[in-house]
Amino acid sequence: MTERIFDGLKVIDCASFIAGPAAATIMSDFGAEVVKIEPPGMGDPYRRRAVPNPRNPLNPGFLFDTRNKRSLALDLRTAAGRAVLYRLVKEADVFITNYPPPARGRLGITYDDLKHLNEGLIYASFTGYGETGPEANKPGFDATAWWARTGLMDLVRAGEEVNPARSLPGMGDHPSAMGTYGAIVTALYQREKTGKGNYVGSSLLANGLWANACSVQAALCGDEVRPQPPRHEALSALRVHYQCRDGRWLLLSIAADEWRWEKFKTCFDAPVLEAERFATNASRDKHARELVTILDKLFAEHDLAHWRKKLDEVGLIFGVVGRVDDIRHDEQVLAAGFLKPYADDPQLWTIDSPFFLAGQEKVPPRRAPGVGQNSDEVLREYGYSDEEIAALRADGVVA
Repeated sequence: MTERIFDGLKVIDCASFIAGPAAATIMSDFGAEVVKIEPPGMGDPYRRRAVPNPRNPLNPGFLFDTRNKRSLALDLRTAAGRAVLYRLVKEADVFITNYPPPARGRLGITYDDLKHLNEGLIYASFTGYGETGPEANKPGFDATAWWARTGLMDLVRAGEEVNPARSLPGMGDHPSAMGTYGAIVTALYQREKTGKGNYVGSSLLANGLWANACSVQAALCGDEVRPQPPRHEALSALRVHYQCRDGRWLLLSIAADEWRWEKFKTCFDAPVLEAERFATNASRDKHARELVTILDKLFAEHDLAHWRKKLDEVGLIFGVVGRVDDIRHDEQVLAAGFLKPYADDPQLWTIDSPFFLAGQEKVPPRRAPGVGQNSDEVLREYGYSDEEIAALRADGVVA
């Protein structure tokens, strides 16, 4: 059997939706035993966030963020439910929650509630807006705290006259989960040195500021930061997206070196590109609007496949503007192992966590459990008898 870095590590995912649970998902990929605590009945509200795929009983987002976990449906509003959780906490290595601070107090799951149970516990807190300040108790989603609040929503649009766009589902949550994961792993390293657990945390607002750091830092330095200009007003025609004959787009990202321009010109049979006004980088930028118009016509002459071949042959940097339906057939994505089949449903694939450790084989992904699917199994592992489990069920504490 493959020995994994987190084999035997016990993680309690007492969180909802995405950013907190996704950090536990990453840990599960490397062998951690993750128990997801959910309210009896409908479970994590994330289960109802999207319309389920007809071939799957769970919606795609929940399927992804809850792989490899076991579900314990536990009513933390009851003293008996909290007693069950506390027994798990005594043996846990990591406890993750993103419940708003007031809810943590009502449910008895604050750091102060748990730290005396287990001095080695890593308590990972995730919030919308941080742990202190006037909005510390304010709930937030990635669309509101990560995307809108941090300037990203304002800046990622084609000119100030264009309305800001909404973010995609989970677009800020999944990068934010990496911040939470990093905090947990740092605390685990500290525990190796000190033997003591710790309280660690991250937030959507902090991660959004980190994602937008280039623009935020520029503003902090006194620069005026404005949205990207419309493509036809680009400062450089070689860092713009162009539409090909088949309707597909590609994005050029070609540096200002003159030798790159010489290589770029060889991709076209276009004498106009030899004009004096395009001879230097400075003059090309001066005439950027005209050059964009010329390149619009040239790229429209052939399909994307043609331009991919041409630009690759001369070694220039560009990117295909991908569509999500392309991903499952993307040769590079598949060859690099960025997609994995579910071990218990090989016809269904998922996205791998975005890093590797040499010599470490990740856990083959397993589908997300149903609400409370593993309640009895987990309770038996923590010493509960069948009679005690039956009593907890009868009282509605466990489901």
